[in-house]
Amino acid sequence: MSTAPRRVLMVAYHFPPLAGSSGIQRTLRFVQHLPRFGWQPLVLTADPRAYEKISDDLLAEVPAGTVVRRPFALDTARHLSIGGRYVAAMARPDRWVSWRFAAVREGLRMVREFKPEAIWSTYPIATAHLIGAELARLSGLPWIADFRDPMAQEGYPSDPLTHRSFVDIECRAMAHARVCTFTTSGAARLYRDRYRDAVARIEVLENGYDEESFVAAEQALGAKEALNPGTVTLLHSGIVYPSERDPAPLFEALGRLKRDGAIAPGTVKLRFRAAVHDELLGSLASQHEVQDLVEVLPAIPYRQALAEMLRADALLVMQGANCNEQIPAKIYEYLRANRPVLCLSDERGDTLAVLRAAGLREFAQLANAQHIAEVLPSFVERVRTGSSPPARGDTVRSASRRGRAESLARLLAAQV
Repeated sequence: MSTAPRRVLMVAYHFPPLAGSSGIQRTLRFVQHLPRFGWQPLVLTADPRAYEKISDDLLAEVPAGTVVRRPFALDTARHLSIGGRYVAAMARPDRWVSWRFAAVREGLRMVREFKPEAIWSTYPIATAHLIGAELARLSGLPWIADFRDPMAQEGYPSDPLTHRSFVDIECRAMAHARVCTFTTSGAARLYRDRYRDAVARIEVLENGYDEESFVAAEQALGAKEALNPGTVTLLHSGIVYPSERDPAPLFEALGRLKRDGAIAPGTVKLRFRAAVHDELLGSLASQHEVQDLVEVLPAIPYRQALAEMLRADALLVMQGANCNEQIPAKIYEYLRANRPVLCLSDERGDTLAVLRAAGLREFAQLANAQHIAEVLPSFVERVRTGSSPPARGDTVRSASRRGRAESLARLLAAQV
């Protein structure tokens, strides 16, 4: 006799058809893979009007029959501003706080209708945790708060009242959630130090890559052709944050190398895909006169982005010292793409640690243009000659999204 699956109510702002954020992948892949491990997801997300950009390319990957509810939500900055200005209180803890009220009502209806055994909510939209906390309080169900990354940090959010709201949400989660999960050991360590009474309820649940998506991308790719034949192309796939992933030292290093003749036009190309801050990259390229060494390209559908990683000569990751306890989600896709990786980060950060654990040691300090200028030419030469080693296969296999879903299923089962 087969056992009926348990149900979990999953509160997530990032969900298809939202476009432009790798944060979608975590919830989407849990929704895909949890049924294999005895859990049926019920998704409580936002009305698509709240999304700044939408795309249908991932909607087909939501399993047929999945219950998805999308209660009313607005983006304060776009829908409730006058002349580009809005009341700050209407964007605390974030611009989507209007989602909270309808989501709690809809979530309670879902609890009554589908009888889930647990509630899971996920940051980086803090309002999701407000919804999860309220639903747990009203229903009595166990709550798993998926922080992913640290919330309140020194100087972030910069607005004192918003920072206070983040601290309040953290405190509520640490006091009432059965489990609080983080994507890196550094973030978990930070919160164990910050909330000593919650140490036993803090777990690490890393991000990962989706094997099925990579297989589909490889099949669609066919014969592999270089992105720029005859030129070593380093691909940065995803958002370039002006502070957390400040590209200015990299462009300064490129300018030095070009002036010194260490990098000749036509030999190297840096491709930035879906960086969001395109004007910043264009300005830096012009300032350092390296326009011929740089490509800035718009977002493309997810599987096309994976295929681009597979075709790149090498992959570039950037992570500032102010994010040492965070790891870009794309890291795991980079590992699966099996391409050489150049890490521009802080030596003490979790980003470099996960790459070194996979056997990838190509590194320069992101904030140090001189160090980048010293490392980049030799890295490019190793890529050209095929002497830059790939990631360790055992590390890659252990990072699949399916494996992460199995871990989440065990956490859920332990709470009910």
